[in-house]
Amino acid sequence: MFKHPKESQVTITELMLPAHSNFSGKIHGGYILNLMDQIAFACSSKHSRHYCVTASVNRVDFLNPIEVGELVTLKASINYTGRTSMVVGVRVESENIQTGEKKHCNSSYFTMVAKDEQGKNVPVPGIILDDEQGVRRFARSITRQEQAKTRSNKFKSSEFKIEEHIESIKTQNVKIDLE
Repeated sequence: MFKHPKESQVTITELMLPAHSNFSGKIHGGYILNLMDQIAFACSSKHSRHYCVTASVNRVDFLNPIEVGELVTLKASINYTGRTSMVVGVRVESENIQTGEKKHCNSSYFTMVAKDEQGKNVPVPGIILDDEQGVRRFARSITRQEQAKTRSNKFKSSEFKIEEHIESIKTQNVKIDLE
C-alpha cells in the first residue's frame, strides 16, 4: 500500500507565551523541540495508522530566535518510508503578529517507528513521489542514513584509530595529556 505525503501532512500554530521563555526572554529551545516531537508523532501516526515512537532526530539548528507573543507554525510531512520507519521533515516558522514578518527558525528530520499494541515494529505504507521535491527529500533521507552509519562505525571504540584524528584535535581548544 502507498499513500501520498499530503494525506498525512500536519500543521499546527501556537502563540508563544511568557511561560515558554528562557532567561533571556526568548522561547526556550526545549519547548520548541517538544512541539516538533509532537507534530512528528502526529504526522507519522497519521501516515501509518499506528502509534509511533521517536527513534532519532537528525540535527536541529536554531537559526532565528522566537520572541514571546509571536505565532509559531510547525509543518510536518513524510519524506521517507522504510519497512517500519518513516522520516518526518519538520519546519518551524515564527510570525510577528504586529508586523507580519515571518522567520524560518529551524528544520529537522525525525525518524519515527510504527508500533503495534504489543510494542512490536509494524510495516508502514510506502509513499507516492510525484514531484522533484519529493524525490529530492527521499534521496536526501537515504544519504543521511548512510552518513549516520558511517559516522557511528568510524567512532566505535573497536574501530577508532587515534592516529587519524590526533593532529586535527591538537588544533582545537584542548589539552591532550595521554599517558
